[in-house]
Amino acid sequence: MSDLDAAAVSELSERARKLDAADELAYLRDRFVLDDTVYLDGNSLGALPAHVPDRVADVVRREWGELRIRSWEESGWWTAPERIGDRIAPLVGAAPGQIVVGDSTSVNVFKALVAAVRLAREGGPAGAGRDEIVVDASTFPTDGYIAESAARLTGCTLRPVLPAEVPGVLGERTAAVLLNHVDYRTGRLHDLPSLTAAVHAAGAVAVWDLCHSAGALPVGLDEHDVDLAVGCTYKYLNGGPGSPAYLYVRRELQSRFDSPLPGWNSHAEPFGMRSEYAPAEGAVRGRVGTPDILSMLALEAALDVWDGVSVDAVRAKSLALTDFFLECVREYVPEGRVVPVTPVAHAERGSQVALRCGDAGEVMRRLIARGVVGDYRAPDILRFGFTPLYVGFADVERAARVLAETLRES
Repeated sequence: MSDLDAAAVSELSERARKLDAADELAYLRDRFVLDDTVYLDGNSLGALPAHVPDRVADVVRREWGELRIRSWEESGWWTAPERIGDRIAPLVGAAPGQIVVGDSTSVNVFKALVAAVRLAREGGPAGAGRDEIVVDASTFPTDGYIAESAARLTGCTLRPVLPAEVPGVLGERTAAVLLNHVDYRTGRLHDLPSLTAAVHAAGAVAVWDLCHSAGALPVGLDEHDVDLAVGCTYKYLNGGPGSPAYLYVRRELQSRFDSPLPGWNSHAEPFGMRSEYAPAEGAVRGRVGTPDILSMLALEAALDVWDGVSVDAVRAKSLALTDFFLECVREYVPEGRVVPVTPVAHAERGSQVALRCGDAGEVMRRLIARGVVGDYRAPDILRFGFTPLYVGFADVERAARVLAETLRES
């Protein structure tokens, strides 16, 4: 710290204290299991809500240990995928009855993308000519792998383009478009309303990956007529490692949603054990097999932390935290040592800040050793995720200060 400007440290530390004192969401920090670490990796794995261990223990000891098979009905296990989906719905701007929880994000991307192509091909010869899937060229690798597989399965050509280029490549051949709401590497927020409108104008179906936006900012699925969406629950929703993902199917499309993975759980008569498949009504069509109850009910308990919390307030704090972090980095870090790649404009920023740094892997290792946990993405990106439910402004100032000290020592 000796190399840092003492006056700047004093001024920014005092501002952080005042901002924390005025923070209307500060009380939420006590709902999580935290320590002295500055935890800025909630965009990979959210912190543990403090009441979840007792809930999981009850599920294991009483519901599984004592009630056993009776818990499918008496403890509500059977209806958990839709019930928990309705808990997630207001966090992504959806009315009840449109989200089902279960499977991984990857599996749900596959379901949604193949179903999107099938939807686009309805309606006669015009639909039959739709043989192209457009995918975000900067997407998380798995989304790209699945899009490639879905294209092979459906006889489509895969067209990777950057989100900004999407409107210019849409046309009569476009069947489905798979986009990320927030870029996992840079934290750039893409324009969901306008891109969805462009996809619809071309007669195609829009599929959105919400992994890095749900729980961090308003999404507005219903408001913007999104067709299909998927997302994970272990990041900003704090559902726990490997917690089940979710699938959103817009109500108007549910009767036509043709899942490529039909299972007994999505059958109209799941216990009829019929050899012919007949899909259930509603978002239940997105189910496949037996729900992963332990992790699903841990997620349900974790969502309790959102009771009484406004997503708009979360977004306002997110922007304030990331603004303050960027300011502290500018003040503390030696010029030219890092380069922000996250957009400055609020309309283009998610809830993370990415900094380009030549020795990012080693720098992050040293930061973690000093109690500031972010993460690293090859080849040169330091990522810091800001979960407004438990990250405070003093955390932000400390993280930037430790980053500066670490860089000055290298």
